[in-house]
Amino acid sequence: MFVKKRASGVAWFFFLAAALYLLMPLVAMFWSSATTPKGFTLIAYSQIFETPGFSETFLFSLRSALLTILISVGLIVPTTYWVQLRIPRMRPVIEFLTIVPLVIPALLMTFGLIRFFNGTSLTNSANGTYIMLIGAYVIISFPYMYRSVDAGMQAINIRTLTEAAQSLGAGWGTIIGRVIFPNLLVAVLNGSFITFSICLGEFTIASLLSQPAFTPYMLDLSTRQADQATALGIISFILTWVSVLLIQVVSRGRTRVGIAGVR
Repeated sequence: MFVKKRASGVAWFFFLAAALYLLMPLVAMFWSSATTPKGFTLIAYSQIFETPGFSETFLFSLRSALLTILISVGLIVPTTYWVQLRIPRMRPVIEFLTIVPLVIPALLMTFGLIRFFNGTSLTNSANGTYIMLIGAYVIISFPYMYRSVDAGMQAINIRTLTEAAQSLGAGWGTIIGRVIFPNLLVAVLNGSFITFSICLGEFTIASLLSQPAFTPYMLDLSTRQADQATALGIISFILTWVSVLLIQVVSRGRTRVGIAGVR
């Protein structure tokens, strides 16, 4: 009993130490954004939504994140399904390819895209650079989306589901869209929320491609109104945690539905 209590105490100590380490910078940010010569006020949080450029940059990043999620899901789900069903030997190769974006810095990747597509319509027009931005976002989201979908794919028996659907006359599009995808909903949502957070907080690619994204706007705002920029950082952090909580809520709801269905 003594050993268990001691181990529990040590675990709580490290938990509280880690919590303080993570929360203290946020508390300091909140205090600096709410403290003025006139005293404590939350005016920066109320004014941030009226700041010129806020709605445009936020909607730009939101639209970019949604497009990235749609493209990533459209690429990853069929690819993962086909690899596991038909060519499982290629799975290590696919895993390696999805790891590559983690070891290549965003700065290097962006310069590589600019040099490779230099002189084409992708670098000579605003729409072209936006397409490059979305493509780069899809690349950096691959490791997270693929692993989420791959884990969900391994949790279901795709071969049995496929054979059952084919025995009923379903085609490949119907199998993926109406049989496989609904069973991967939680996994897809997990990868989607992570991708959303990455796109919303990404700075290097958007800045080098001169795109009116949310994070470069925050940096520009910090040079003019530091308190509002800090408040915006707190709001971004809250959005990220809301995404994490949504993942937990959806996962628990789908798990309960699955258990009820089995019963």
